[in-house]
Order: sequence, then structure tokens, then C-alpha cells
Amino acid sequence: MDDINDQSPETAQFAPLVKELVGLALKNGATAAEAVIVQSRAVDVSVREGVREEVESAESQDLGLRVLIGKRQAGISSSDLSSAGLEKLAGRACAMAKAAPEDPYCGLADPEQLAAENQDFDLFDPGVPDIEHLTETALATEAAALGVKKVSKSGGASSGWSATAVNVYASNGFETARRKTSHGRSVMVLAEQDGAMERDWAQSTAHWAEDLRTCEDVGLEAGMRTAARLGAVKLPSASMAVMFEPRTARALLGMLLGAISGPGVARGISFLKDKMNAQVFAPGFEIIEDPFRHRGLGSSAVDGEGLARQKWQLVQDGHLTTWLHSLSSARQLGETPTGHGALGLGGPPGVGTTNVHIVAGVKTPEELMADMGKGILVTDAFGPSFNAGTGDWSVGIAGFEVRNGVRAGAVNEMTVAGNLMDIYARLIAASDLEFLGSTNTPSLMVEDLSVAGQ
Repeated sequence: MDDINDQSPETAQFAPLVKELVGLALKNGATAAEAVIVQSRAVDVSVREGVREEVESAESQDLGLRVLIGKRQAGISSSDLSSAGLEKLAGRACAMAKAAPEDPYCGLADPEQLAAENQDFDLFDPGVPDIEHLTETALATEAAALGVKKVSKSGGASSGWSATAVNVYASNGFETARRKTSHGRSVMVLAEQDGAMERDWAQSTAHWAEDLRTCEDVGLEAGMRTAARLGAVKLPSASMAVMFEPRTARALLGMLLGAISGPGVARGISFLKDKMNAQVFAPGFEIIEDPFRHRGLGSSAVDGEGLARQKWQLVQDGHLTTWLHSLSSARQLGETPTGHGALGLGGPPGVGTTNVHIVAGVKTPEELMADMGKGILVTDAFGPSFNAGTGDWSVGIAGFEVRNGVRAGAVNEMTVAGNLMDIYARLIAASDLEFLGSTNTPSLMVEDLSVAGQ
């Protein structure tokens, strides 16, 4: 690992720049303004069949400005950091804002709403792998996957690193500077039997290199998953119990987070818009957001609008407890902001979460499969169709038949479908929760789901 003091994006050099840009906006007639600069550097090495195939390196510096003139706002972005470029950017943004329609809900946070401090969750690894190290780890990951019996060829492996630095300054006093790094490795391999080709993959991502899963672990997972899919068949259509392993269960959590997003609720386009405090999940079901996890992939003490984040029990005993608000959606619904504003690069803030997980249940996946007796374990999902307004959902699946309470042969080319209100009400969480990303779930089982096959 090399020292990267002269390579990694820094925040100190750009703190004066964002302040200067806000000042220029105010001079051009803005009543409020917010500037952000994002610097990034990334290196990624890909290999295939034991040979280094590609090395990609990217560096960028992107500047964004949002200006407000009364209740009119406009945003603009640029990569020109020169003094002349800043003046031009401020002038254009203010001209755009003067021509924009009024938005009664726009505006920066009041100074008294701003967070008092910004905690450090150890998200920056002060070391970077060189090209040779990335190549070695990619090759080792691929070799572990290819070493699994029945795996025939590689679809490619990669190993990479990136670093990002962000500076924000706003006329209301919101000011922050933060850095984070990301390390990752992944591999995809193929296996063939009787003319049918199967593929699967595995990956690991972390802020710190030392927190990554080993190359052997990632490679073995990809190889074993791929080999297990050989001989897959299509089962007859039926209504049956379905278990989603964590990799595929995350989609069920992701659709919930989208459905409770304040802007969508305010526009009336969420199937959960009338379900605040209602029993959406089964009694005992819990979903937690924790922005304060040490080295968590989504950790952040302050949201994109300068408000303090907090730990949320998004679902408590099966009941929905809150929307995810930006300042704008909170104002529109007449509710208290929740600290979920997501920083926009020259645009109005969106909504985003930090570290969210479904609380683990009591029974292991094997015990839940024993309860199922007959059904399907879903290990891969593709081609989803989702109606955000009604909750109707369908997705193509592959996985394994559950027969007599245990995992049996592989299945593919099938589809599951249902309405999320009905699915959520009957979800049962297994005990196999692991914190591998910013959204995490254990395996999730639902009984009597419509499955289309033959």
C-alpha cells in the first residue's frame, strides 16, 4: 500500500472556493445560495483468464451551485474552477433563478436547524493500493473462483479503489468538508452442462481495505454459486412459499424506502401514502436506520442540507413510523424534517438514507425452509416490474426448489408476482443478517406467493 498524501482528494484547498462562489451569487442578486465541490479519484483493474485485461483511472472535480431568489431557485454545475468560470457560473445561475417558477417549499435550512457538529465515523483509509497490488488481488479472486469444480471459464474479475472529497458551503452558515474511500473486489464465472450455461458472481466492498472479505472467500462464493445452478429446470406455475436470500431480499427493502420517501408521498404517487402509523408488516417486524455505524457504508452524522441525522426505527412492531423527508417535502406536508436530505450537485436536494437494516428473526433459513416444506429459494432476480402507485410487483427469478423442507435442485426462468402490501404483511425474517452494505436484510420468507413457470 502506498502513501497517498499527494494523490488523494483533499478538502482544505477548496474551502475558500465554495465560499467565494456563494459570495458571487449573493452579489449577483441571490437571496440565498449553496455551493458544493466534489473531487474524486478512482483506479480499477480487471482481469480475465489469468491475464490483466484493463486498467482504468479517473479523476474529476465537479462544482455545483444552487441559488435562491425569494421562492425561485435554480441550480447549475460546472468543472471550470477558474475565477472567470466562477463569476460566469454565479451570473448564469442567478439569471436562471429569476426566470424560474415560484416554489413555495424551497429554501435552505434556518440557521437554528443546522447540526452543531459533524462526527467522524472512520470512513477514510489513508492508504491506496498500487496497480500491481490490485492486479494480484483480482487474479487471486478469479483463481479461487476458477478452482471450484464444474466452473469452466471466467467472466472477469476486478479490484479497485476510489477516494472522494466533498466541500459544502451555504449562505445560512452550513459548512462541511468530508472525505471517504472505497475498496472493492468482485468476480463473475460461468459453468456449462448439457449445452446450458449458468453464471453467478460475488463481491466485497468496504471503506477500508482491511475490512474486505478475502480474495479466496469472494472467489469461492462466486464459483460455488455458479456450479450449484447447473441442471436448472422450470417448475410448473403454482402458489407456493418463497424465500428470498439476503442478496435478493434487499430489493424488498429498497422498494419500501422509495415508497416512504417524502417527495413521493407529497405528490401522492406512493402505494403507502395513507399508511402512516398503520400495520404494514407483521407484528414484531422491525426496520432500523442507524447513520452512526463505525465504518458503515452509508454512515453520516449530517444530511445534505445540514440537519443532524438520528437513529430511526422506520418500522416498529410492524407499524410504519415516519416518512423520509427533505426540507421541501416536510414543508409541503407540514411535518418535521427527518434529516434525510440528499445533497444535489447544483440541484435541489433529494432524499436518501444511511445504513438501513431489517432486524433478524429467530429461525435460521434452514429452519424456515423446514417450515415451508415445499417452495422456492430465490438466489437471483432480474427484470423487475414495479408500479409505485399500486404496489404491484413482479420479477424474474432463479434459485432452488425447496422439497420436503430442504434445498433441492436448481430452478430458473420463473417469475414471482404479487402486491407489496400483501407481501409485506406476511414477511418472516430469518436469523442470517450480515452488515455488508448500506442496506442489509436477513433472508425473508413469504407464504403463498404466485410463481409462474411452465
